Order: sequence, then structure tokens, then C-alpha cells
Amino acid sequence: MSETVKKKTEPVITVKNLYKVYRIGENRVRALNGVSFSINRGEFCAIVGTSGSGKSTLLNMLAGLEKPTKGEIIIAGEHMETKNENQLVRFRREHIGFIFQSFNLMGTMDAVENVALPLTFQGVSKKERTRRAKKMVHMVGLDKYWDHRPNQMSGGQQQRVGVARALVVNPEIIFADEPTGNLDSNTSREIMNLMQNVVREQKRTLIMVTHDNTLASFADKIIRIVDGKIVDMVDNTQNTDTSGSETKEADETSLVEKQENRC
Repeated sequence: MSETVKKKTEPVITVKNLYKVYRIGENRVRALNGVSFSINRGEFCAIVGTSGSGKSTLLNMLAGLEKPTKGEIIIAGEHMETKNENQLVRFRREHIGFIFQSFNLMGTMDAVENVALPLTFQGVSKKERTRRAKKMVHMVGLDKYWDHRPNQMSGGQQQRVGVARALVVNPEIIFADEPTGNLDSNTSREIMNLMQNVVREQKRTLIMVTHDNTLASFADKIIRIVDGKIVDMVDNTQNTDTSGSETKEADETSLVEKQENRC
């Protein structure tokens, strides 16, 4: 097996026997109840569940935003459950990008400034921040909107800025929390195509939380969670590869031609 194949298939995230128990009065609620799985480097994984299933809690655990009650979370070879808050902040800054449902853009900043913002926390010079941000804005197809503020952009365009902002820090892993929850179905599909292409072309690992089975179908791996337990884990690579081969040319054209009118 070649070194390239080894690198692609090695787990970048490993979760072992993960529990999260909340105390509500005298009751104990198990938001996560013995969850175990792995995600390979360069894989697009969808964690699917209804409201209250534990999917958002799981995402928060993976991102180091909440501590587990029990279990192990190993990301890029490091144990997240043993890190203190300062170490977690440093780890997120160096390894992780986030895409949010509500975009979370700064209203007083244009697209390039919003994309460049995470780089300020890494001590990158203004000139280099701007250069890298413009490169990312170009990559998501928003060259004509680089000087637009959020209130001058549609929801789809704002989420493209959100994708560019997540990528500008060159993260190993991207977490996306219901990234198309505020978008219509056509725009949602375009954003999902964009995210799928990013994973494949940029060799990123993407973990997306969603309640929508249609959106989950874009992922390489689908993990279904109910009442804090994994009830199904599906390898979807054959379906995504088939879909991609049939629609790749059309997607590349439509993403460029339609983004100004539909995003």
C-alpha cells in the first residue's frame, strides 16, 4: 500500500466509549450513552439525528467545547478529554475550522475582512491575511462580492463566506453545525456541493451535524444517532462517488453560473 493511501485511510478522529451525563434536579440524563466510532483523514462524515438525539452534544465534545463524563476523544493523535481550556483553545486555533448555521459574520466587515478574521488570532500580518482571504473568497466563487458586507449578500453568499473563513486557517478538520439550516433547498444543494468539493480537492476532514437525510447523502460516512446511541453507521462512498462522476461537470458549471442569482 502506498504512503498516499495510508495517509488517506488513517483515522484522524477516534471516539471510544463516550458518555455525557447531565444532572437535571435529581434526574440524570444521558445525552451520549457509550458512543464509539472513527473518522478517516479526508473523509466527509454526517452525524444525523432529530432534535434531542445527542448529535449536537457529540459535535461539542469533538470540538472540545464540552467535557465528556467518560470516554476518550482522540483527534490528530491528541486526547481532547485530558486538555485544559487553554490547551483546547490553542488546539482549535491550530487544527479546526467551524461553519455555523447562522453564518456568524461581522456586520461591519466586508467578505474579505470576515474571512481574514481568524488569522488575526494567529498573529498573521494584515497583508498576508488579506492575500489568503482573497484567495479563499475566489475559491468559493465570490470574486464580485469581496467588498460586500453581510447585509449586501444573500444567505447563500454569506454561507460561502463562512466556508471560506473556515478554510483560511488551513484546518485539518472542519466542523459544520446544520450549515444549510437557514437556506432554501436549491441554495442548500449548492452549498453541499461546494463543501463536498472542498473535502475532495483540499483533502479536508469534514464533520457535519444535520437532521436532514438528503443533506447527509452528500457525505462519505453517515452516522445515525438516537437517544445518545449510534443506531446505524453507513459507508456512503459508493453513492457519493457515483453521484459525483455523473454530475461533476454540471456542478462545476452551475456553481459558477448560478451563484450570483440563486445564492
